[in-house]
Amino acid sequence: MSLSRAPADAAPPASPPVQRHTPFEDAQAIFTGTLFVSLALILFAQAGLLTGGTAGVAFVLHYATGIGLGKLFFAINLPFYWFAWRRMGREFTLKTFVAITLLSLMTEWSPRLFAIERLHPAYAAVLGGLLLGSGCLFLARHRASLGGATIVSLYLQQSRGWRAGKVQMVVDCSVVLLALTVVDPARVAWSVLAAVVMNLFIAVNHKPGRYAVL
Repeated sequence: MSLSRAPADAAPPASPPVQRHTPFEDAQAIFTGTLFVSLALILFAQAGLLTGGTAGVAFVLHYATGIGLGKLFFAINLPFYWFAWRRMGREFTLKTFVAITLLSLMTEWSPRLFAIERLHPAYAAVLGGLLLGSGCLFLARHRASLGGATIVSLYLQQSRGWRAGKVQMVVDCSVVLLALTVVDPARVAWSVLAAVVMNLFIAVNHKPGRYAVL
């Protein structure tokens, strides 16, 4: 029995139509992503650590002034919306604004809902880094971010093919090192570990061309 063959000049099978994310899918991804990130920030605050990007700047100011972390994070991101609107589009900017607002509120209110009695900095760094990476990846795949350096890194990945994780790692580690002015060096070292864990996770799981942004 012979196997039938398709003609050599036969057209390749048509690709299935691209299905865009529904509003519900976007909403659950933005909520879940910001929830993961808020948990990471709470872990860092409990252990005296910090992260990079605009959140890292907010941490430095929080430790230096005592102003609420959520309030500072929301205010610091305000100048980046103009860049996001010009370079990334209206949809991305609006989703990013929603994500930043949710994260600011969660960061302010979540500590009132639960308390952590004991937390080692190493555990906080690794778990927090993975939570940050996961949360940012949720947001990125639904065309949203948490502002600041994330906006710039995603733009460079789309426009120049640079790995978002590597760009973010450079920025984050720079911010963490600047924190030596207000944070104990040992805590800064644990914070660098958290930044490396987070950005390696993003670099492995968010490569250009692997996933379509719907």
